[in-house]
Amino acid sequence: MSEFWLISAPGDQENLQALERMNTVTSKSNLSYNTKFSIPDFKVGTLDSLVGLSDELGKLDTFAESLIKRMAQSVVEVMEDAKGKVPENLLANGVDLTSFVTHFEWDMAKYPAKQPLVSVVDTLAKQLAQIETDLKSRTAAYNTLKTNLENLEKKSMGNLFTRTLSDIVSKEDFVLDSEYLITLLVIVPKPSYTQWQKTYESLSDMVVPRSTKLIAEDNEGGLFTVTLFRKVIEDFKTKAKENKFTVREFYYDEKEIKREREEMSRLLSDKKQQYQTSCVALKKGSSTFPDHKVKVTPLGTPDRPAAGQTDRERESEGEGEGPLLRWLKVNFSEAFIAWIHLKALRVFVESVLRYGLPVNFQAVLLQPHKKSSTKRLREVLNSVFRHLDQVAAASILDASVEIPGLQLNNQDYFPYVYFHIDLSLLD
Repeated sequence: MSEFWLISAPGDQENLQALERMNTVTSKSNLSYNTKFSIPDFKVGTLDSLVGLSDELGKLDTFAESLIKRMAQSVVEVMEDAKGKVPENLLANGVDLTSFVTHFEWDMAKYPAKQPLVSVVDTLAKQLAQIETDLKSRTAAYNTLKTNLENLEKKSMGNLFTRTLSDIVSKEDFVLDSEYLITLLVIVPKPSYTQWQKTYESLSDMVVPRSTKLIAEDNEGGLFTVTLFRKVIEDFKTKAKENKFTVREFYYDEKEIKREREEMSRLLSDKKQQYQTSCVALKKGSSTFPDHKVKVTPLGTPDRPAAGQTDRERESEGEGEGPLLRWLKVNFSEAFIAWIHLKALRVFVESVLRYGLPVNFQAVLLQPHKKSSTKRLREVLNSVFRHLDQVAAASILDASVEIPGLQLNNQDYFPYVYFHIDLSLLD
């Protein structure tokens, strides 16, 4: 299980013996794996200041846990189809999270224990706040990028009646800059290809003979060009409709098409750079855009390569970590390390408040072997340490005992200092 219980008991002889009994019982019953959890001696200050720190640490603990969950989710989103590799990217100081927790050592260089506790907590708080600020900024930029890309991709969804044509047509398909002639695009159902070829010249006067060309098709039909005089456009449209041929309203604007293609290329490149090994959006089909419901096959001369060739070229470009994934990995590690240091601080502060001065307690990290054993493990701990709070322990062991003024949920109260670390929430 990726769940841990961090507890502490006084460090006198009686309680050290109680810890030994706990280790013996939990080991024999295969309830948990237990290790000592080293916490340095801090400058205590006054008990009043510790009470204030206790409240602040509780809030900071919740904030830190929420932050690392959000960062883990961001890693999942950025890695997209490589989600199976997410755990190997969620590390703390280069090791997996479980190993870091079970082999925790206080970082004296980053958080000097000789400083007042208030200063140590302030350092942690500022560090986490800065990470959150950067996370918001970076994820907002990434989400904007994704939204802009998705909006462009939506234009490519659907069939020839609705999708953008800018990635299909080329300048060579049109008669441009003519005062009299214009090229129209007509969608012809597949069963009517022969009819189109036989009748398009006679649908209206002034249609240029042999001017039609199939430039793209999908499952339902094909996209044909036809050139005619501008003065008969409306008449041609009417006759085409009568024959179940659909004229697409499209006028070739080279600057606009170039701008749209460059924008798509830039967005794809920017997104890919955030996580290069999986953010290649172009993977399937022959269209410029990814994963269409309807595959559109451009037809043309060899100097206009199908977009699928470009896809492979893009996919084979340099692989590696992009800046967003790299930042997330580094700062997830920093945030997680800070979170576990906060847990250690909470154990220290609560132990001093509960067990008093001088500082003398032993912290232990327990890793329950399975979910079904946690109830039994709690019963063992409450039994072993019931002498730490005889009155409250009585209510725990005997639910029928009512204690005036004691407002406790018996299942949530422990006669010893206890904190929970649940790494499964990051899965």
